[in-house]
Amino acid sequence: MMAVNKGKIYNQIRRLRFDHNEMTQAELAKAAGVTRQTIMSLEANKYSPSLELAFRIAEVFNQPLEAVFQYQCHSTDE
Repeated sequence: MMAVNKGKIYNQIRRLRFDHNEMTQAELAKAAGVTRQTIMSLEANKYSPSLELAFRIAEVFNQPLEAVFQYQCHSTDE
């Protein structure tokens, strides 16, 4: 029997901000409609965005979702 453990979402937000004229966390937060603290948590991989927020952030950078966010699944055998 295979048990699936929770995966983790990683992101490229910090690199994308740098590549977009060194956009600040506050500028991205305003464009995405969230607080700067939310952007900080996302960059630190301490918070997984809602699907809607993930799409909004990808749209700010004019990138496909998978260029901004990556999901890594962990599974174990029982």
